[in-house]
Amino acid sequence: MAFDRAASRAARLDFPALARLHDGRPLVFLDGPAGTQVPETVISAVARHYRTCNANTHGQFVTSIECDAALWHARQAVADLLGADGPERISFGANMTTLTFALSRAIGRKLHPGDEVVITELDHEANRGPWLRLKERGVIVREVRLLPSGRLDYDHLRECIGPRTRLLAIGYSSNALGTVNDVALARELTRAVGAWLVVDAVHYAPHFVLDVRALDPDFLVCSAYKFYGPHVGILYSRPGLLEELDTDALATQEPTAPYRIETGTLNFAAIAGVRAAIDYLAGFGDGRTLRERLVSALTGISAHEHGLARQYYEAVRSLPGVTVWGPDFADRARAPTVSITVRHQTAAAVAHALAEQGICVWDGDFYAARAIEVLGLKAAGGVLRTGMSLYSSEQDVERLVTALAALCRGQSAAPARAAGLTSPDTLGR
Repeated sequence: MAFDRAASRAARLDFPALARLHDGRPLVFLDGPAGTQVPETVISAVARHYRTCNANTHGQFVTSIECDAALWHARQAVADLLGADGPERISFGANMTTLTFALSRAIGRKLHPGDEVVITELDHEANRGPWLRLKERGVIVREVRLLPSGRLDYDHLRECIGPRTRLLAIGYSSNALGTVNDVALARELTRAVGAWLVVDAVHYAPHFVLDVRALDPDFLVCSAYKFYGPHVGILYSRPGLLEELDTDALATQEPTAPYRIETGTLNFAAIAGVRAAIDYLAGFGDGRTLRERLVSALTGISAHEHGLARQYYEAVRSLPGVTVWGPDFADRARAPTVSITVRHQTAAAVAHALAEQGICVWDGDFYAARAIEVLGLKAAGGVLRTGMSLYSSEQDVERLVTALAALCRGQSAAPARAAGLTSPDTLGR
């Protein structure tokens, strides 16, 4: 089966939240980059865990044994999603940020004063802050520049990678601008100097096929709540690496992957929901194995989402006073995420005006604070971000564009009150 508009329309019935009305009209959920809605099968899987096998692991009794099996099967499902070679490569945590802090502390214990770590100005703070903290250990942190185009300066990246580089932390796709980074180049450069590569795939995983065997990162993180699951953080580790690290773990913790970086009791019910979300995605694809079905499904979902995002991109950039930030859609150079500013309006004012019409979109910096600052958009309150998901429709895009067009004509504009607000025409463009 191929995922197309008909499949998307049918899928909308799977999401209870999409039945909500606001002032008699359906809500338009274009807020997926901050977390997608959840299908009924995932909700049921979480509830079923509590009803049938709510126990801790490693017991001799039936509910504990079932919990063990469910946890291992969830690891295997994530491995299939990422293209990993087995469930022992997959660790779980409260969220991506918690896992990255744990990873940075463990890696920091292997570093020495004068060693270098490279991050980027484009990244989410969750892939910057944990590594910036290593300065306390005498580690030098270099930052790859962000260009006004919304792309990284790859010449500067090459300059930043050198003989003292021990690690590069880079996002696969920007959650603020949608920019897809050249992670293959990052792998080539880090491999040449023997440095580790940490990839933040939180914003990439919902919209593209991931293949960690081909990419070969040392570590990769993502979050299930971005692809129709519960709030669970996921860490992929290259074979043997976790065992090399002095992680924050109790003496009773199993010292091997995937357990070595997992602290305390995991959220087993939510992890059951992660597996259900992956099974749900696979249901839109063809193939003999779960991996084949996931690749097939995500290929079709990606095409659907990018088609809608391009439609919105082309429509909104023609509106008076609107500036679209980030690269265009050539060669899938961006995720199906589009961020804009509206002249003389703060992002919050525009988001509020849209919310009054039942349209859910985000405003701000989305914790990509450094990128928003570099682009000169902080005074404007950041950007207005729209993201497409598998349940997004042409009607959703039309409602959004119609509402924005009216706002740009001044029919429902709310005044911008940010001190020193500058027209987006002069902000880095």
